[in-house]
Amino acid sequence: MAINRRKKYLQRAIVVVGVLVGINVLAAYFHTRWDLTAEKRYTLTPGTKHLLRGLDSTVTIEIFLKGDYPASFRQLAQSSQELLEEFREYAGQRIQFSFQSPGQGLPDSARLAFQQSLVEKGIMPFNMQVQEDANQGYSEKLIFPGALLHYGSKTVGINLLKNQGGLNPEASMNSSESLLEYQFANAIYQLQQKQPPLVGYMLGNGELLGAEVYDALTTMQSSYLLDTLTLQYISHIPREFNAVVFAKPQTRFTDEDKLKIDQYVMNGGKVIWFIDELNASIDSLKQQESFVAFDKGLNLEDMLFRYGVRINQDLVQDMQCDFVPQVVDRTGQMQPLGFPYFPLLTPTGAHPIVKNLDLVLSHFASSIDTVKGGNIKKTVLLTTSANSRSVNAPVEISWNSLRVKPNRREFTKQHLPVAVLLEGQFTSLFRNRLDENTHQAIQRASGQPFKNNSDTVNKMIVASDADLITNAFSQKSGPLQMGVNLYDQSMVYANREFLLNSLGYLTHNTGIMDARNKELTLRLLNPEKVKQEKSKWQAICFIVPIGLVLLFAAIFQFIRQRKFEV
Repeated sequence: MAINRRKKYLQRAIVVVGVLVGINVLAAYFHTRWDLTAEKRYTLTPGTKHLLRGLDSTVTIEIFLKGDYPASFRQLAQSSQELLEEFREYAGQRIQFSFQSPGQGLPDSARLAFQQSLVEKGIMPFNMQVQEDANQGYSEKLIFPGALLHYGSKTVGINLLKNQGGLNPEASMNSSESLLEYQFANAIYQLQQKQPPLVGYMLGNGELLGAEVYDALTTMQSSYLLDTLTLQYISHIPREFNAVVFAKPQTRFTDEDKLKIDQYVMNGGKVIWFIDELNASIDSLKQQESFVAFDKGLNLEDMLFRYGVRINQDLVQDMQCDFVPQVVDRTGQMQPLGFPYFPLLTPTGAHPIVKNLDLVLSHFASSIDTVKGGNIKKTVLLTTSANSRSVNAPVEISWNSLRVKPNRREFTKQHLPVAVLLEGQFTSLFRNRLDENTHQAIQRASGQPFKNNSDTVNKMIVASDADLITNAFSQKSGPLQMGVNLYDQSMVYANREFLLNSLGYLTHNTGIMDARNKELTLRLLNPEKVKQEKSKWQAICFIVPIGLVLLFAAIFQFIRQRKFEV
């Protein structure tokens, strides 16, 4: 009897082991995962999955988040690891990643050179306060919360930490985690491209082409094929250009100029306008104590109106603004004073271009009205804050106005649009206006017939401030990054990211852009409730596990006694 019982138990054990081994073997070949989070935190967007499945070579990723960091940075590192492991589910071993400490083990000079190379690749340092000894004060430690991605001979750097102004550290870190999928997927997309989109930088109407757009040009050149086009020297804008950029035109557009732009749009060409409607600039204010801003007379009103927007003849002021240093007393003491004509624009947050985007720095922006009617969808991308106002042209701008504290009660307007996305089938400005000879001339010049409407859905972005893509110039450091104040370079606004997101949305990458819409819910504990119920939950966490073990032991012992009692 005892021998048969032992044999029966042995057979059961062998069967159990065999089943477990079989399940593990099958799991190596066939497995699935379920994302039970409400916001689908661990589910990749379809565009990212398609990108990863199509990888034809290995992408090697170095993440610089290894070290004795605070809990928030360790969480960012953990989220990055979980995401890249999810990437492997679709790309297999073509995704390789490792966590490193930048420059660890290198001599000081080599470490500094390596860190400088990270900055040149766009990975910005972060000053973290650490306390190495309980008896000592805090010291600063420079960390680089970013990653380098290598694909063949190409390398691209990304920032993993998004320092969003106005957000507390927990919300800022949560926003950074929300953007991880987009950051990595977009970088892989750029590395994999064999032929980047062709972007035209338009000239011929006094557009900027100097040190003030150095960062904009180098930023576009890093991700796109960039070429210049002088509007008056070409018969038409070639369709090979995926998008064209107008940066602060100064002189009047003729009907011939506008016809070239119009037909480029009707044939599917994408346009980004960075327009200053009034002749207001920081350079004018540097040269004199005051000046009057008035209409430039660009002659673009009718065309933009036909496409769906109107740039108003005004300047916006905002209580949420950047500052400039000014002498505040007779001793020559300098003090940073907020300048309402330098509004910090707020992303609307509803569109992938501006989702999870930081504030954007602007100078002398105008408000934009959208035009009702037509088959055009208008999406506001950037606005002023809830405390703003507009001043109609002509506008006198003076340094003396800085010394007068703004009256908040006068700033009663809210969320004035400054950048708008237009999507739809555009109608030509020259519809039913040209004779047959002109139609034939257009056909001969461009190889395409004149079009009254765009055949397919097209896109265009209109921004009423060209300084969104200009950069300050330092006598010591040269051209700075877009969105950096010349007098305080510690804060970097999201101007560069806005430009890249805008171009990315217009030219390609719409599937990857969907990843920017991912939003992780920040579920924080109530600190007051935690303080009040701390002892209760400590007791529960200590007593309940022990109680469950004892209860299980008692039940097990009771069943065993009933089973084997004589």
